[in-house]
Amino acid sequence: MINLDDSNIILFDGVCNLCNSSVQFIIKRNKKQHFYYASLQSDVAKEILLQHLEKKITLDTIVFVEKGNIYTKSTAALRISKYLDGLWKFAYVLIIIPKPIRDVFYDFVAKKRYVWFGKRESCMIPTDEQKNLFL
Repeated sequence: MINLDDSNIILFDGVCNLCNSSVQFIIKRNKKQHFYYASLQSDVAKEILLQHLEKKITLDTIVFVEKGNIYTKSTAALRISKYLDGLWKFAYVLIIIPKPIRDVFYDFVAKKRYVWFGKRESCMIPTDEQKNLFL
């Protein structure tokens, strides 16, 4: 069983080009390496999600496990932004927008992500420098 109490883990759709680009974006703007990453298709993600069966999580949802708490969709994205270098951390102020409104926009992009950004045949392979960040 994975200890979620002290970890920040981002679970993402491993075959989605937008999702993979977003992970690369986060890695470049997270010099202190606050996160671990795993694709939603992985055994690690399945193990983590089994601990949170009360949440209905699908492949079109980013999941952020922050020290044992689980966040999805726009809330996950905004909570991740708090850890990024530069001005990106200030995106978190958008959390004041009610979740149902934020998630309408999130869901719209999530439904169109394969059409707009494409899809891979398999999950991304991390570089040698990134391997220690992937579960």
